[in-house]
Amino acid sequence: MRLRNAEVLARCDESGELVSNGGRVEVRYKPNDGRAYFAAASNLRPAGNVSIEPDSYCGPGEVVQKTPKPKKKKAPSGPAPEKPEADEVLAYADGACSGNPGPAGLGVVARWDDQQRELSEFIGDATNNIAELTAVLRAVELAHELGRPLRLYTDSQYSIGVLTQGWKAKANKELVAQVREALSRHSDTLLFHVRGHEGVTLNEHADELAVRAVQDRKSTGWMSS
Repeated sequence: MRLRNAEVLARCDESGELVSNGGRVEVRYKPNDGRAYFAAASNLRPAGNVSIEPDSYCGPGEVVQKTPKPKKKKAPSGPAPEKPEADEVLAYADGACSGNPGPAGLGVVARWDDQQRELSEFIGDATNNIAELTAVLRAVELAHELGRPLRLYTDSQYSIGVLTQGWKAKANKELVAQVREALSRHSDTLLFHVRGHEGVTLNEHADELAVRAVQDRKSTGWMSS
């Protein structure tokens, strides 16, 4: 069958009728690649040289689950928040770089209940995008460790794009995959974009922590403040 622009193998019965479950049909892109996908029957079209093969034609297939994307919502109108709600972690994450690439660092400010933690981390020579992504990763890791929902603000449009808007990562692929995996493990995360250097108190502080890491060439670890 044809699925959009690809030719696929689709599960059918002996007469060639598609076998669907809830309107979705098992498909394979190759007989023995070990991955089984499901496509809407309405999206499948006959291809040329159609033949019916036995089940043994395809090896065992593991059903591929789509990784849920972290939720990205439009930032609420009004001042950027400074206080967490309910049991959430409210975090601002930022990165800095002297040269691009060059000495790079990140800063994160996290608040929950009546607590505030800060992180200033030097990551060596890297790009600004790497620093921004790593800052997001550190915030997610903290919220996951605490077992709390996360509301995360970043002024990195790049991070928002590759993590929530389907941008294709042309560089930093391993790091992007690592952050996406962390987000899939901690799915109770909301990502927001905040404009940088516009007087948002906690975002400015995260920037200061990132710049300090670059200037001092050292990391503080998570600190209470």
